[in-house]
Order: sequence, then C-alpha cells, then structure tokens
Amino acid sequence: MSVAEVFWINGPVLKARPQGSFSMKESVSVGPDHLAAEVIRLEADAITIQVFEDTTGLKPGIEVHGSGMPLAVELGPGLLGQMFDGIQRPLDRLADAHGDFIDAGSDLPNLDRERRWRYEPVTREGANVEGGQLLGRVPETSNILNHVLAPPGLAGVLEWQAPPGEYAVDKTVARIRTARRLEQVSMLQRWPIRTPRPCRERLTPDAPLFTGQRIIDTLFPIAKGGTSAMPGGFGTGKTVLQQTLAKWCDADVIVYIGCGERGNEMADVLAEFPLLEDPRTGRRLMERTVLIANTSNMPVAAREASIYTGITVAEYFRDQGYHVALFADSISRWAEALREISGRLEELPAEEGYPAYLPTRLAEFFERSGRVVTLKGDEASLTVVGTVSPPGGDFSEPVTAHARRFVKNFLALDRERAQARFYPAIHPLQSYSDYVPHTTRWWQSHGGIRWDERRGRILALLQEQSRLEKMVKIVGRDALPAEQRLILVCAEVTVEAFLKQSAFSENDRFCSPEKQVAMLQLAAAFAEHTWQFVAHGGDPDTLAQLPIVRRIQRMGDDIAGDRLAEFEILRTELEEQFHALLSSVTVTPAATS
Repeated sequence: MSVAEVFWINGPVLKARPQGSFSMKESVSVGPDHLAAEVIRLEADAITIQVFEDTTGLKPGIEVHGSGMPLAVELGPGLLGQMFDGIQRPLDRLADAHGDFIDAGSDLPNLDRERRWRYEPVTREGANVEGGQLLGRVPETSNILNHVLAPPGLAGVLEWQAPPGEYAVDKTVARIRTARRLEQVSMLQRWPIRTPRPCRERLTPDAPLFTGQRIIDTLFPIAKGGTSAMPGGFGTGKTVLQQTLAKWCDADVIVYIGCGERGNEMADVLAEFPLLEDPRTGRRLMERTVLIANTSNMPVAAREASIYTGITVAEYFRDQGYHVALFADSISRWAEALREISGRLEELPAEEGYPAYLPTRLAEFFERSGRVVTLKGDEASLTVVGTVSPPGGDFSEPVTAHARRFVKNFLALDRERAQARFYPAIHPLQSYSDYVPHTTRWWQSHGGIRWDERRGRILALLQEQSRLEKMVKIVGRDALPAEQRLILVCAEVTVEAFLKQSAFSENDRFCSPEKQVAMLQLAAAFAEHTWQFVAHGGDPDTLAQLPIVRRIQRMGDDIAGDRLAEFEILRTELEEQFHALLSSVTVTPAATS
C-alpha cells in the first residue's frame, strides 16, 4: 500500500509527498480518522488530493494511504429504498450508529452486509458466460427484480452456481473460470463512478418519458434515454416540478440526487419521499427509488462526486434492463463545487470563475444517458433531467449556456408565471425539444391524431399572442381588429385550459395520453367554432360570457382520466352553444365578403 505525507492544506484540497506509486482518481484515506479522499493531480514530487469530509484539525505531517483502486460505488441488492450521501455512505444506518451528524471517518459498508437476499440461479453450471450475462435473480422489492450479472469484461466457463437460498451481498454465488484465473462472483459489484458502464449498442430515443404534465408531454416531450435541462431563478418551482416528474413519470427506477441544495429543503425531501404512494403500484414510491443527498453545508468535494455516484447507480439498473430516470437538483451547485475546488488548485479561471473544463465535465455527465441494448441483450434507457439555478434568472450565464449545448430538451421556468401561481411555470416561447420528430410516431399510435400539427398550431398561437400583447400595451385591446382579438381569446383559453395544471387536484395532477389527446381535440374544436363566429360578424369579446368557455378552462380539473366520455358531452355542449350564438348573429356585408 502506497503512503504519502501531507505538507500543504487548503480547505478540502491537500498536497502530499508520495512514498510509493499513486494513480489518478485513486481512492485514498487521510489521517488517523481515515477520511475518504481522491487523488486529482500527479506531479513529479507531489500528489494533490480532494477530501470528501471536513478537514478541520488536519495538520501537515499526517499520512495518506492509497487503496490502489479508483473511487467506486457498491452495486447490488439493497440500493432501492435507501438514502446515501454524495460518496454513497448510508444515511439511515449512519444516523442509527452516530446520530444526526456524520462523524469524521465514518466507515459503514455502503450496502448492508447483515441482510440476506433470496438468490435464484438461472444459468446452468458448465455454460460459457460473458460480461453482462444473467447468472441469477434476487427479488429486491415487490416490483423490481434484481438481476445478478457477470461483471463487464469477464468471459469464461461457469464452474459453480450457489443453490437457491438466502445470502449476504458479499458472499460468493458463482465461480467463473477465465483464461487467467478462477473469478469469485457475488451479488455485490464495485464500479468506478467516473467511468461509464458499457453497453452493447446505443439506439435513437423514439418514445417519450411520459410525465403526465401536459405542457411537457405535448409541447416539449422528453424522450426515454434523452437529456433535459430545467433552468429557472429562485422560487420558480424547479424542485417541486422535478419531484412531480419523479413521482409520475413512467420510468421503472428513479434516482434522485439532491446536489448542494439547502439543508431544510433536502430534509423535507428525505422525510416526504418515503411517505409518497407510487401511482403505478399503490405501494411506497421508495421501493423503486434511490436518494442521494449532499446538501449545501456538506463538504464541497463530496458534492462534486455526488452526481457521478448517482449516475453510476442509475447505469447499474439500466444494465439490468430497466428504464431509469435520474433527476439532478441542481447542476449549478455541482458546477459551483467545481469552481471552488478549481480555485483552491489555483487553476486559470474561465468565464465567471468557472474552470475551463466545465463544458467537458457537463458533456461527460449528460452523455452517460441514452437508450441502449445492454450487454444482457435487453432494451433499456437512462434519462437525465437536471435543474439549473442561474443567478438572477440569467440564462446566458455559463452553466445554463453550456448545459443548453448538450441537452435536447430545454424547459425554461419563468419567474412571472411562478409568481402568478401558474404551474408548471414553464415558458412556452423560451423552451424547446429536439425529440419531437422521434416521439411523433408514438403519439400518433396512442392518440390517432396529427399530434405534431396540433402541437405546431398551439405554439404558433402562443407566439402570435406574445406579439399582440406587445401591441396591446401601446394601442389598447379595443383598437385591434376582430381577428387579432380572437387570437388573444383563443390563446388565453388554451393557456388556462391546457398548459396550466393543478398539482393539488386529484384529477389534474396527472394527465394520461388519452386525456391529453381529448383535451387537444376539444381545444381545436373551440378554436374552429370561434373563427366561424367571428367570420359571421360576431364580437370575440362576447365569447367570454359563454358558459362553455369556463367549462373548457376547467376541464382538466373537472374530468377524471377514467371518464373520457365526458369530453364528448362537453364537445356536444360546445356545438350547441355556438350554434345558438351563430343564429343570433346578423351577417354583415363586410363579413360576407
């Protein structure tokens, strides 16, 4: 084991003189408390180390012990339903052992060694196996089956399989004879967090990660295996929206990373998540969720590592054949950790003090998403959604600007909408999705309509509304022609009826694909009837008095997802009221011409 002696300390960054060989990204322990740390720079006569724990009290002269291994996480049964810190220390078990605060050098196994898991072998002895091949199964929860796979890069003959029974995660359940030696395989695997896990083939994302939020699913879809950035200033609802997506999206496994968020906010998440009901199963949402918490008052180096810990855990479940959604809140706090460590290393700063390699690190993180064929042969996906907290809501700042380059879905949260109690506070003219061409076929198969055309009409309507509202501020609404006033009426009804959604309404907090299609069709029918009304000389400002308008604006809240027939009743009422309205209108010569 290599040893080094510390001679320079600057917060979480240390320099030490090595007495032996160290490697980049090697996991090391520092001082008598064995603080967790990692080598981040090698020089001729010194190594630089970042420490993932509080360095208060450290002095020059203390020893650093190398492990010979890169910083890694433990993967296996026991991940689901657990809460970890940024370097995968189990928070629940640490609290039981040490109280509410993590002691320096706390070193409990990341996965519980005492718990026994029911192992069912699948592959027969004597079979040729290779990395990623299924060896056995473990029922981890009532809905998630943990697949014990041969480690990536391993190939040989399966000489022995453990009989069905209950085993600890670190007990050998298989032996594989390779060309070099006999490998012992357990349910537990270790994987370096900064190294992407391999797959057999990468595929184009072609189905949406359905969230139940209309403005996202219809206007700005996120693809399974895609990437999304969700920027917004303070108070715009980023965390609430992410938690909503985590609860309602159609992913099999959820990995939620609280990276540098306020301690009280993260405490609420840790307290509330275990109590949430899974709408898919009726059981606890935590049964298919992994939480990783690194608050703003925790060591900054661990914050930098936390998103790599989270995405490695997510890749592990992806490799088992599941569709995984990772939510990182927030990318900005992670970038700030990079900036602080870079400053202590005295590196040349780039824009706004961030290190010059910020774009590279962002790209590496987002590129670990994707829809893939796993080594096991299954189709699976890993979707990454990250919030961004630009200071003052400035989307031109470096983290937002660079994240925008590497994602294909951009959900811009607007402060004015949030202050007006508009939820989700996504600005439709500042957001975009490049997954529309890939998800169109899915929507047409689920709704039977030209979804892309309807979506385009809504966006064009909102764009025209924005232009006309600027004119209204100058000349007033009454000075506009009837056709332009009608555009404003239709846009206002569409925004209130379709884009706005109540997170507190049992009927409206989640909107199924079928309900979204029905609402789209009703909104289109409303627009068609209003144009006929104005073409016959009707005054668009009188439309607000129709009882059906208020019914349409509240249709998401009033009609449950399993009562779609009520939309046809509403459409019939719409036609009847407009027919009566048209019969009362005298066609003018101007209107006729």
